[in-house]
Amino acid sequence: MNFALILLVLCLVTGLLWFADRLVWRKSRPAGAPRPALLEYTAGFFPVIFVVFVIRSFLFEPFNIPSGSMIPTLRIGDLILVKKYSYGVRLPVSHTLVFATGLPQRGDVAVFRYPLDTSVDYIKRIVGVPGDSVVYENKQLTINGVAVSKKAQGSFVDGTTARVSRQYGETLDSRSYSTLNDNGSGDFYLLESFPHKDACQRTALGLRCTVPAGHYFAMGDNRDNSADSRVWGFVPEANLVGQAFMVWFNAGEVFSGQFDRLGFFE
Repeated sequence: MNFALILLVLCLVTGLLWFADRLVWRKSRPAGAPRPALLEYTAGFFPVIFVVFVIRSFLFEPFNIPSGSMIPTLRIGDLILVKKYSYGVRLPVSHTLVFATGLPQRGDVAVFRYPLDTSVDYIKRIVGVPGDSVVYENKQLTINGVAVSKKAQGSFVDGTTARVSRQYGETLDSRSYSTLNDNGSGDFYLLESFPHKDACQRTALGLRCTVPAGHYFAMGDNRDNSADSRVWGFVPEANLVGQAFMVWFNAGEVFSGQFDRLGFFE
């Protein structure tokens, strides 16, 4: 369901009725006469729909986390907020860039339209920007020849699947966050065909890529359970939706009295 398109249509239809009522129909009604019920339930909702449309299209948009690819940073069922203006102001539906406001930085948690099916939104962490050399070998991430700091943080138990993983603290540029690796888990690389696939090479130990201009390399924090740029390639700049920055609700955790993860995250 293209909610942005539905919201745009509702905004246009109710807006036309609202302006028609203000400029024409209201003048022909007897003084003090109520607005007809049809207009009350259409044009009457225009101000609210318009405010929601502007906020959702250009400022903030809520998203639901449906998978575990970003555990431990984000969990299944998390409701998050995304800053739509972080990577440029774009028109709704067409996604045409109106003006630039910034570009993804290493460590950003970004929402983008999945390169192989742009009707689907994905969320991953940006680890490589245009021109970067990205190496992932023996479960170690290296950017431009510098190994990303990785310190063991003990075990992490997934409350949904009871899977036990090793948790590590990573620091990429100025961003610190946690990642997971599964003991004995195999690696999977370059399974899909994608533009600029020749910029990546499999090695005996993993994968090496050079990020092309106008593209980004994204990975899930749940490193062994994430289909990301290692599988389907680079994220085009035109596919960017915004930067995720807050968990505002998770029903399972809130109803069980857990509030510690609500709020801003790296």
